[in-house]
Amino acid sequence: MSALVRIRDLHKTYRRGPEQIDVLKGLNLDIDAGEFVALMGPSGSGKTTLLNLIGGLDTPSSGEIEIAGQRIDRLSSSQLAQWRSRHVGFVFQFYNLMPTLTALKNVELPLLLTPLSAAQRRRNAEIALELVGLKDRARHRPNELSGGQQQRVAIARAIVSDPTLLICDEPTGDLDRQSAEDVLQLLQMLNREHGKTIVMVTHDPKAADHASRTLHLDKGSLVEQVEQAA
Repeated sequence: MSALVRIRDLHKTYRRGPEQIDVLKGLNLDIDAGEFVALMGPSGSGKTTLLNLIGGLDTPSSGEIEIAGQRIDRLSSSQLAQWRSRHVGFVFQFYNLMPTLTALKNVELPLLLTPLSAAQRRRNAEIALELVGLKDRARHRPNELSGGQQQRVAIARAIVSDPTLLICDEPTGDLDRQSAEDVLQLLQMLNREHGKTIVMVTHDPKAADHASRTLHLDKGSLVEQVEQAA
């Protein structure tokens, strides 16, 4: 069986004036469908760069990125935007919710790009909110929710279009320990019970413990892989 995410000889280089900065250096990686992978490593190791490349937010300097059989490194910027809207759900550290919209309307946002009817968009958003345990907060705006609840709304928004991949960048970085644990258990449930493939960047070993595999990056290269117990 071929991997869902297949990366070969991946390089990413930035220029800062006359200086060339090699962020990723010939990285090879396979991620199977249904895996929950944590990416760890010191600041500047290339974690977020790798996450952004897998999620189609950035393009490689060279190398191959194939996701669900499609070479996304060959897509134009407009094709990549369309691909992201169909295949990737994003969860960020600071939620990125629209402050003037209710939780339900925030979750519904990605569906505005689809041909679904208004009634179906609303129904799908309600199902996603129920899945993350916030059905009773559908009419609340972000400033009426705790940080943990806002992140759960953000996760509902990420899954409402049933994406191929969930991309999480420090999803617990702004939360207290209990809220962080609640969010991580939710991600684990989406992975184990709903088969969601998750790639998560984190600095927190306790967060990484919820993943099925932890990858350690250092200076643009994979240095270690750790399989977690089921």
